[in-house]
Amino acid sequence: MRKPWIYDERLKNPNMGRIVYQVIVDRFVPSQNLEGKKHLYDYPRSLKTWDTLPKGGHFMPDAKYWSHELEFYGGDLKSLMKKLDYLKALDIDMLYLNPIFESLSNHKYDASEYLKISPEYGDMLDLKALADALHNQGQRLILDGVFNHMGVNSPYFQSALDESSPYRPWFYFGDSYPEGVRLWADAKSLPELNLENDAVKDYIYRKDQSVIKSYLKQGVDGFRLDVAFDIGYDILKDLTNHAHQEKNTSLIVGETWNYPKRWLNAMDGVMNFTLREIIFHTVEQRFTPAQVNALLEKMVSDCGVDGLLKSWNILDNHDTVRLSHRLNEANQALAEVIQFTFPGSPNLYYGSELGMTGANDPENRAPMDWDLHTENSKRLQWIKQLIRIHKQEKALMVGDYLPMLSSKLVAYERHTDDVSDTVLVILNPTDDVVEDHILIPDSSLMNYSKFEVILGNVEAVSLLAGLLHVKLQPKSFVLLKPITKPEKSYTPYKRV
Repeated sequence: MRKPWIYDERLKNPNMGRIVYQVIVDRFVPSQNLEGKKHLYDYPRSLKTWDTLPKGGHFMPDAKYWSHELEFYGGDLKSLMKKLDYLKALDIDMLYLNPIFESLSNHKYDASEYLKISPEYGDMLDLKALADALHNQGQRLILDGVFNHMGVNSPYFQSALDESSPYRPWFYFGDSYPEGVRLWADAKSLPELNLENDAVKDYIYRKDQSVIKSYLKQGVDGFRLDVAFDIGYDILKDLTNHAHQEKNTSLIVGETWNYPKRWLNAMDGVMNFTLREIIFHTVEQRFTPAQVNALLEKMVSDCGVDGLLKSWNILDNHDTVRLSHRLNEANQALAEVIQFTFPGSPNLYYGSELGMTGANDPENRAPMDWDLHTENSKRLQWIKQLIRIHKQEKALMVGDYLPMLSSKLVAYERHTDDVSDTVLVILNPTDDVVEDHILIPDSSLMNYSKFEVILGNVEAVSLLAGLLHVKLQPKSFVLLKPITKPEKSYTPYKRV
């Protein structure tokens, strides 16, 4: 039985199938007031010029940090707001900020106080102004929540070094730990929080003035949770429920380098790194198209479309090499076609839409190269085209997923209850011309149906009794829509 209202409800959900754009505040837009805040970058920090590329540094024993973690470029929340027109023109739906909490480092995964904005970024008034400005543009603001661990400079941790401190139970102290306390990934600057402790839960998300609820009250729309896999299913579920109690449209998305299935019962969505790996294995030809089709079908079957639509389809970010560093132009295009057509919210890492490149951290965290932003940028035009098609096609944004049966091509259908919304996605990731007859198990697609090509190219296409005959050039793709309106007076689609 069809339930057409499902698709309209999904469209109304501000977290489903949306375009996400990730920014490191320090690296996005040069500060308008750098001279007035240079004192904020005193030793052990240092300030770099915008055109200097980040490089790996040395360990600083006195600070317990690596030198490149303390190198800054000066961006802040007020400077970011100078580029809201760029984000509007790009037509993103959510701006996701890497951590902005008070902390010593540039990456800010070492919070010293969650309820304060790091001074070099601004203050709560700046954050509220940003949230309001984004909302006025029809966009939402997502913060990075780093709640598994804090920075060694946190006053809570410094107090906890005293065995009589009320904050002692907030951390894991013991002689069994080489540094006397449990550290995240054994990083000397990152003591882990005891998330089983009720006082910690109250502080992070339970109380009315907790960290999460306080930011939601300030206009923030949700959180991306750092190392969510370390937080565990039960605490994540509890945290997500409390966030929804404060704001029912809030989004909780977790960084899980795991298969998504069970994590989607604990949070709204995940950063879909499993999809990312499948995509890279596809375009780099480590998987056959038949394997890819089976893996994608398995993921949808296990996870369900609704959870995937709220998950982020990610190809690169601050923890990975940039896309242009890893893939050539043809493979990038193939990867991004899957990113924008598989159920989910496509996630863009700042500058990748302009062709910025960079190897692993810290090279992938270079300042935004605004010189690449030109009207004739083919790279930017391509990304805007993908965003436009994703948002104009209801099936791509919130539709269901139907695998098409092929052993030679990657192929799937996105659809709603209305056959005219249907989009067929077909890719040839191989180095050969591929011709195939693909079974489309969709009874509403009519014999001899004609198709509109909405993206890509196809050498030949015809549909006979549910079998789609296609021919694709090497490293190519095509998105097809059935033409359902009558050419003159007749169409076989009139009653389906």
